[in-house]
Amino acid sequence: MNTLFHRRDMLRWAAAGAAVAAAGTTQAQGTWPTRPVTMIVPFPAGGGTDAFARPLSAQFSKATGQTLVIDNRGGAGGTLGASIASKAAADGYTLFMGAVHHAIAPSIYPKLDYDIEKDFVPLMLLANAPQVVVVNPKRVSQTTLQEFVAYAKKNPAKMNYGSAGAGTSHHLAGELFKQQTGTFITHIPYRGAGPMLQDLIAGNVDVCFDGLGSSAQHIKGGRIKALMVSGAKRNPAFPDVPCAAEVGLPGYTVTTWYGLWAPKGTPAEVQARIVDDMKKSMATDDLKTIWAANGSEIPNLTMGAYGSFVSAEIKRWATVVKASGAKLE
Repeated sequence: MNTLFHRRDMLRWAAAGAAVAAAGTTQAQGTWPTRPVTMIVPFPAGGGTDAFARPLSAQFSKATGQTLVIDNRGGAGGTLGASIASKAAADGYTLFMGAVHHAIAPSIYPKLDYDIEKDFVPLMLLANAPQVVVVNPKRVSQTTLQEFVAYAKKNPAKMNYGSAGAGTSHHLAGELFKQQTGTFITHIPYRGAGPMLQDLIAGNVDVCFDGLGSSAQHIKGGRIKALMVSGAKRNPAFPDVPCAAEVGLPGYTVTTWYGLWAPKGTPAEVQARIVDDMKKSMATDDLKTIWAANGSEIPNLTMGAYGSFVSAEIKRWATVVKASGAKLE
């Protein structure tokens, strides 16, 4: 009898201990963040992702009292940083800020050691910007897209374009442009949009098909010239730049988007807290002003809806990759 009571006592104590531990875990999750958070950005500093990540970091720190550390891990068209992030601890203290490139990668890279849909949980879409065709005005004398296309047709392979790396949206946007205009422009891949833009400004490449977010400041500064923005309407931040539909390219609807993921296994409570704190950060007037100046929109797409968006983008870009014949170089 005493043995039976002893066993019952042990079971009660074990259950009580488990309940306390669970409560402690829930409390720890509910108070996230209690220390600095790292956000892996899979491109070098100075690129499009950086143009959004760093202002977001500043606002996040104000909203939460904790530092959001930007960890630039460039290489392999953004897939190196994604691989590193996929293997991080699933505790909410390592986040991943990827982009449209990560919806393209599954179709253009023969082997990836991560799966953007299986190894991450989708948190939210952070920004959406049109693609822009930009040239160095000291290197390219044409002042309109029509003039540029006419020259490129008469001089096949004489002109070149830079990208943030093979398989990035810059690369595919360039291939799509060539396909729709009947031109041939040589592709030169870089290790990110930052180095790509530096070489464009320096006059080492003729043209780039960039996300407006990273080119905006250089266009306004006169260092590069915008010939066209993608899509069916002009961008409010650059009302003098014609849109694709106006210059006879209605099918050129490429956009650059940036989104946030966490490693698979991140607790649901922490996911919700991350999204809530990020929403507060993005609702600030300072950040809205920066997004607008970059010609970008602040989307309202989170969690499951964002995951569905990414899945649709993967399928859409698979079609573009197949049609363009783009391959790794």
